[in-house]
Amino acid sequence: MPRARIRLQTGDRSQARKLHALITANLEEGHLLPRTLSDLQVHAGRFTVAMKGRTIVGCADLAALSPSVAEVRSLVVDPALRGAGVGTDLVEELRRRARREGFDKLCAFTHAPAYFIQMGFSIVPHSWILEKVFTDCLKCPLFRTCGQYAMVVPLEDAYDGRDKAVDPVDDAVGVATAPAARYA
Repeated sequence: MPRARIRLQTGDRSQARKLHALITANLEEGHLLPRTLSDLQVHAGRFTVAMKGRTIVGCADLAALSPSVAEVRSLVVDPALRGAGVGTDLVEELRRRARREGFDKLCAFTHAPAYFIQMGFSIVPHSWILEKVFTDCLKCPLFRTCGQYAMVVPLEDAYDGRDKAVDPVDDAVGVATAPAARYA
């Protein structure tokens, strides 16, 4: 029997209960913050949802922290599909959405920095993302003791996800430059 293909779609309010169940089922690992059902009903449209057939097998929320900074939140993949690239696909879709929506950078707060580093994120001091600190961290009972790493990736205007930035002018002639070289 062929394996069902995973497809990504924008979440909607009708999926809030299933999103809540998936997030809640994965809270015990200690890497997610709890989300209320009412919060998910309000913000379901911010989610990218991974579907296998008619079943939600993963999700991630693109939350605006400011006009220039968005955050990856509630990234979770069904344990049976971990390692299959579903989480990476979700983060890459959030990166594309954040770029389309005009954000300058995408951040994540995580206990697994290596996972995000392989997608081009860098570890930064929490104080570099004050939008997150003032929005969520100050009121969190684990403030200063959570052990999460602050991660950031810049959202260049034209980034193809393959470790090269494409200059729109140079792209016409097929010239690509490394991201660091463009801004040196």
